[in-house]
Amino acid sequence: MNPDVIKVKPRKDYTLLLTFKNGEKKVFDVKPYLDKGIFRELKDESLFKTVRPFLGSIQWKNGQDLCPDTLYLDSE
Repeated sequence: MNPDVIKVKPRKDYTLLLTFKNGEKKVFDVKPYLDKGIFRELKDESLFKTVRPFLGSIQWKNGQDLCPDTLYLDSE
């Protein structure tokens, strides 16, 4: 089981600085998702900035979310 996200900071280049419960900090690139389904809305920078930690993962204002395992395993 991967650690939960406890803090998220959106960055101007459509990446997220994630802080995990184990203290690790990683960067997740959202750009590959921005041309898919409901994630297209996140091209609006003001909406992209609404991301918050949610139940061990993250969620945006309009309900977009990502699997916590994806966030941890696909972050650098």
